[in-house]
Amino acid sequence: MSAPRSALVDAVDRSPSMAADHDRAGWVGLFTDDGRVEDPVGSRPHIGAVQIGRFYDTFIAPRRIVFHREADIVSESTVIRDVVLEVGMGPAVTMRIPAVLRYDLRDETPGWRIERLRAYWELPAMVLQFAGNGLAAGPQALELGRALMRNQGMRGALGFATGFRGARFRGKRTVRGFLDAMAAGDQLRAWRSLGPGALITRGERNPVKFGAFSDELTGMSWTKLIAAGSSVTVSVRSPRPAVLIAELGAAGGVITRLRYFAE
Repeated sequence: MSAPRSALVDAVDRSPSMAADHDRAGWVGLFTDDGRVEDPVGSRPHIGAVQIGRFYDTFIAPRRIVFHREADIVSESTVIRDVVLEVGMGPAVTMRIPAVLRYDLRDETPGWRIERLRAYWELPAMVLQFAGNGLAAGPQALELGRALMRNQGMRGALGFATGFRGARFRGKRTVRGFLDAMAAGDQLRAWRSLGPGALITRGERNPVKFGAFSDELTGMSWTKLIAAGSSVTVSVRSPRPAVLIAELGAAGGVITRLRYFAE
């Protein structure tokens, strides 16, 4: 049986609550023993309590983070949260970062815990926004660099920097072309954006035929595209809230996998 929607959303709600309270033990304890954090997607994952604790010390402990929720979508034991993150880097620097957060949950005594957290947001765009604060950003940039080295070492700092790689401009252009074709009902043009054998699923596991998927998305509109690693996420707003996660080939020219999360 599927878990009640409210139980899964409540489990996810504990993450921003404990981050706001700066409850390190509580936040790290939200994850399973083999829990995995990919934040942002494309950077080196943090696996297990020790590494997740170091992630907390580097990116959450020194900051004020407010989650502005735009939509929650529940699919089986996955919660997709469409948000804007308001991140206080210091007294003079606050950033707003569009993001899609994917929480995969596992039922463990005494309740649901996070097995995997994937945060889709654009590291290059964040750096540009940060740099736009000019001299005021200097002390925060130095402190972030020190925290990376202190908590994660050179390997961790380089692992974080891999978040700069990915589909980015060409990938977003490919996905935007696919969306335009789908919204217009042009199935042939949309089909040409897909790589050989590309799989389309509702949620993680339920295959959807291309024709039925095209019919469902005809006339849709969306508000934001986010490129992270080899993925591009799409926030769909009509005819109902949904999130589409597209995986792209190495060059970003074709879509190799589509996951559609809607209720």
